[in-house]
Amino acid sequence: MQRIHPGQTNALHNVLVTRQIETLAQIGLPPHALMQRAGLAVAKLALAIAPHAQRIWVACGPGNNGGDGLEAAMHLQQWGKEPIVTWLGTPERAPPDTFASFQRAVQAGVNFSKLSPTEADLVIDALLGLGSALREPQDDMARWIQQINLFNAPVLAVDLASGLHANTGTTTQLHVKATHTLSLLTLKPGLFTAQGRDASGIVWFDDLQVEAATVQTVAPSAVLVSQPLHSSRTHASHKGSYGDVAVVGGAPGMTGAALLAATAALHSGAGRVFVALLDGGGQQVNTVQPELMFRTIDTLDFHAMTVVCGCGGGTTIHPILHKLITSLSPIVIDADALNSIATDASLQTLLTCRADHGAVTVLTPHPLEAARLLDCSAAQVQQDRLAAADALMQRFKCIVVLKGSGTVIAGPGQTPAINPTGNARLATAGTGDVLAGMVGAKLSAGMRAFQAACEAVYLHGQIADQWPNASPLTASRLALQIS
Repeated sequence: MQRIHPGQTNALHNVLVTRQIETLAQIGLPPHALMQRAGLAVAKLALAIAPHAQRIWVACGPGNNGGDGLEAAMHLQQWGKEPIVTWLGTPERAPPDTFASFQRAVQAGVNFSKLSPTEADLVIDALLGLGSALREPQDDMARWIQQINLFNAPVLAVDLASGLHANTGTTTQLHVKATHTLSLLTLKPGLFTAQGRDASGIVWFDDLQVEAATVQTVAPSAVLVSQPLHSSRTHASHKGSYGDVAVVGGAPGMTGAALLAATAALHSGAGRVFVALLDGGGQQVNTVQPELMFRTIDTLDFHAMTVVCGCGGGTTIHPILHKLITSLSPIVIDADALNSIATDASLQTLLTCRADHGAVTVLTPHPLEAARLLDCSAAQVQQDRLAAADALMQRFKCIVVLKGSGTVIAGPGQTPAINPTGNARLATAGTGDVLAGMVGAKLSAGMRAFQAACEAVYLHGQIADQWPNASPLTASRLALQIS
């Protein structure tokens, strides 16, 4: 068993693939073996989470997730604890493995109750797990979930918090808010994106002693972005070794966005950073960041640099996009540039054609910008973030960074990646501009686009995770903290 920390390399498997792995794993094992292993793992983690807990409520659903809970209750009873089991199933209708665990719990003397306890030192949520469908809980299940969320006690979810969808991270309106989740056999994508992180608490994983070779017979649905490898610069390198970045944006009243992206590119290691502001002010120097070089659009040779466009671009960016997209330079498209493309079919066609010429494109939309590009609602994007990122990638043949809790990175020929770093401190104006500049700097240094996106997203979130609690995080401070 292991606790999942940001930086680890982990494969993620959706429901269908997990079921396939489960079927393969059961070959050669005696009946009920996997449930016995799962129940023991749950019971062990329960003791680790709350070693002094005596009264433990085990809320069990009618299916195999409930069977895992029954098996755990049996062990807790044998170890001198006082598990109280509420069970939505019946012996007559229980799946075979769940029925076997029910019998073991009865024989151990576990206390079964039709009513949920009014107090407990620990709650084990074994109501739905992998079988959770996005239907609102009803009757006893609804009442139990409400009560679980009111308890001032740790909540351990078995496999998934009840009401959380394994594939998408979306939840029913009423769902368990776990403090800990033990994911069994595989890690599921929904634990790490959309509402998954809030619903799951600390995520743990147990492979149920299934050999890695069995798991590796099927491809993962996604992977967690891992800690980037530290790469030192060679002594004989120079500014030209790390490329030029041109930031195009900053319409009247929004110059800050372009300067944030440019500052981030500079602090991410770009050799030189040029800024083409669209405010018509003719700025020549930024005294706070004098390394930034200001140019007009018509004086920049976009064929020789990486372009970051759209940050604070407003509608002023629209007439420039044709020139930028047809330049075939590596390009990061953010914010208002994405909104302009969403309204212009000709720009969409040009964008799609870039891949045919071998040009590198990275889109960095938040959910609403992604929705505009896909002609749907932001809610629909959030209902399945992996699918939305894939749809954008397929449509525009480029790297897509779908921002949000559990940012999703998709790219042609790549297994989708979900970023495990970051927190709500990033929910402030300008942090997206900083991310765009970070991606641009990594592209300018010659890094492959998918890797550049993954590393920038990870480091962007990592800075927020390491930020002092008492200190507010602003985009400008974030940009200056990059190293």
